[in-house]
Amino acid sequence: MILIDMSRQLTVLDFNDFISEDDMLKQQFVEDCGVALQDIGFFALKNHGIALSLIEQCYQQAESFFALEEDSKMKYLLPDIAHQRGYTAFGIENAKGNLAPDLKEFWQNGRSHIEGKPAPTYPQNVWPREEIPQFEAAVDGLFLQMELLSRSILQSCSFYLGKDANWLGDMAEEGNTIIRVIHYPPLGDNAPIGAVRSAAHEDINFITLLVTATADGLEVMDHDGTWIKVEGNAEYIIVDSGDMLQNLTNGLFKSTTHRVVNPSSNSVRRFSMPLFVHPRNEIDLTPQAEFIAKTGGKALYPSIKAGDYLHKRLVEIGLIKE
Repeated sequence: MILIDMSRQLTVLDFNDFISEDDMLKQQFVEDCGVALQDIGFFALKNHGIALSLIEQCYQQAESFFALEEDSKMKYLLPDIAHQRGYTAFGIENAKGNLAPDLKEFWQNGRSHIEGKPAPTYPQNVWPREEIPQFEAAVDGLFLQMELLSRSILQSCSFYLGKDANWLGDMAEEGNTIIRVIHYPPLGDNAPIGAVRSAAHEDINFITLLVTATADGLEVMDHDGTWIKVEGNAEYIIVDSGDMLQNLTNGLFKSTTHRVVNPSSNSVRRFSMPLFVHPRNEIDLTPQAEFIAKTGGKALYPSIKAGDYLHKRLVEIGLIKE
């Protein structure tokens, strides 16, 4: 039997407190942010400064792209770069340990390469400029704003961990941070047995920022194994800590299992747009001694570089075939 805890809700933080000139408000934000990530690995953020009109514009462009004929979308399928840019079709990605593929298709892009600078380790963006001319401006615009917001969240995390303001942000500078535009179509009557929109999983990266989806479905696993239903609120961005941050802090910050469940009606489609904030490939994720001391005195996670960790996880979820 699956239990849903309707009484438990995510902590809601006000971003205005963090950017306030009132030191007490800022310190309270840092404390509440750290406690939430240490407890359940998730919180909701209001007054984040990203215009709802931009988010809505991105969803409109996403709907136009995913409505294209399959041949048009498949032009942007890029398995040679592990689907880290462009389009990923149905049936390719699955949650770690889950044999049934997730019932979704998605688009990914990240930082643009800057002409005249050395080539970074992440791939160049591609865009459906011919088919959907306004897609690039909307989605890249949202990426840039969410990536800027993520720096402040990483700064808050750094403060909570007793580090310099830019400790985590410096690790993510020029990292392979990506925005994923996801389409969960109506289920219809032919969905594979056992398949769900997004099976129970943990995020790979440092932190994730998720603007409110167009329909509910997100659930977060609590400590006792029950599921917390996350109610949609257009004013909020959901923030969670991922595996890489958990590894670095030896589990002080939690990478919590979550999922997107199937709707009660087979006619409901869903769009969502998470930003996955990644450190650079060469960043060492070995648990640091001070966090080992705070979590029982024993290293609970491996010594590994971020790039190696990402490769391992992309194999596990089917985006790299070996």
